[in-house]
Amino acid sequence: MASPPPSRHDLAEAARLREALRRFLREAEGVTRKHGLSPRHHELLLMISASEGGRSTVSELVERLQLTQSTVTELVQRAEESGLLRRQQSPADGRVIHLSLTDEGASRLAAAVAELGPERDRLLQMLHRDEPVASNG
Repeated sequence: MASPPPSRHDLAEAARLREALRRFLREAEGVTRKHGLSPRHHELLLMISASEGGRSTVSELVERLQLTQSTVTELVQRAEESGLLRRQQSPADGRVIHLSLTDEGASRLAAAVAELGPERDRLLQMLHRDEPVASNG
């Protein structure tokens, strides 16, 4: 059985959400570049920094970033070459490589996250407005 077509309200809310996301992404791109990070490196460093203990693995990042393993591996390699992160072999399992931010990577990320605070707050307010959101499906 087909779902009923979305209401004008549903369409307006979907458009508002997409607009807010695009605005945030555009602002984030400018801010991250200003602090010497590509948007992808910003996401990579953010996910590593926000992980438990401030470290992550390529496998964990594949899931969090929703990218392929080869793409994440390439991002990690470029970030390491740029001095933004370091690799360290796990003392418990030699097959596991932990990734963590260097002081330079942490400093650039902190500056970008701080500058994006007001725009992030606007997006979060929009997302959390009228909570809880009822599901149509």
